[in-house]
This record gives sequence, structure tokens and C-alpha cells, in this order.
Amino acid sequence: MTVRPTAIHAYLGALPGELVFTKRRVGAFSTTDLAAALAERGIDTLVLAGISTSGVVLSTLRDAADKDFRLFVLADCCADPDAEVHRVLTEKVFPRQADVIDLAAFRAMTG
Repeated sequence: MTVRPTAIHAYLGALPGELVFTKRRVGAFSTTDLAAALAERGIDTLVLAGISTSGVVLSTLRDAADKDFRLFVLADCCADPDAEVHRVLTEKVFPRQADVIDLAAFRAMTG
């Protein structure tokens, strides 16, 4: 059996009734109905994590900020091939539009 590199791992798969969005660009919003689905559900806060800090996370953060979402970035749950780019984004760029925290702080916030 061949597994596509973009396939969702079975452990993380959607539960019955959960929405699944297939993105075709770097950011999560650019080619999906994600923003409308979140708005429809009254969701106004997003927690971002992922690979790559300078790609998906940056693109999604900028678009989400333009859509007036409250944003948290889990800095220690993001990665980038260039450690210095990751540092600059999480320490200097992202804080302009998001609260940059670590996973421990997020767990403390959410109990």
C-alpha cells in the first residue's frame, strides 16, 4: 500500500461529523472555506503550530490576522529549516499580530 506524503495519519484522522479542508496553497485560508466555517461556528481564536514557520504558519497567521482572529502561536510546536528565520519570526514578527507562547503556557491557559 502506498501512502501519499500529504495523507492524514490515521491516528489524527477526522472523527465522524468533523469538517476536513483540503488546502492547495501554503496558507490555510487561501483556497478553502475555512474562514467561513469558523465564523459560522462563532470561532474567533486560533492556535497555530506546524511546519514550516516561514511558510504555512506565517501565511496562515497573516491571513487570519487580516480576518480579525485572535491568534496564539505555539513557538515550540513550530519548526523551520532555518533556525534563525524561526527565531526572528517568533520573536519579532509574529508578536505584532499574535500572542507567541509555548506549549506549557497553552496547557496552563486551557487547564
